[in-house]
Amino acid sequence: MQILIVDDKPVVLEQLRTLLADYPCEIDSAGNGLDALEKAQKKQYDLFIVDHLMPVMNGLQLVKNLDKKQLLANATLLFMTTQGATAANMTAESSLFDQLIEKPINVDLFNQVIEPLFSQINPIRSISN
Repeated sequence: MQILIVDDKPVVLEQLRTLLADYPCEIDSAGNGLDALEKAQKKQYDLFIVDHLMPVMNGLQLVKNLDKKQLLANATLLFMTTQGATAANMTAESSLFDQLIEKPINVDLFNQVIEPLFSQINPIRSISN
């Protein structure tokens, strides 16, 4: 699975890399939405993990651009916010979110969201392991 993590805080990027370390995936990261958009236009990703508030281009702007360029068509979008799930779900872009996670990240909740994604995309993994 190809994953792009988008967050302006290096500590969050590292935390997510650590949480995903046991899963069969390749992880790229971007510090803002513009950098992420450039990467997404060069490489196909299965999963985007996108922070809400970032400099240069925020998460909502990134989601809108990814959708406009049809880069979300075969991908899952996990959106992270410190603004509360209710506020994020009220945005026009919220229909593009597959999952919404509040920050700071609850590890157990994150794993509950992530595990089914890997079994959907790579069902052979559970049989062969």
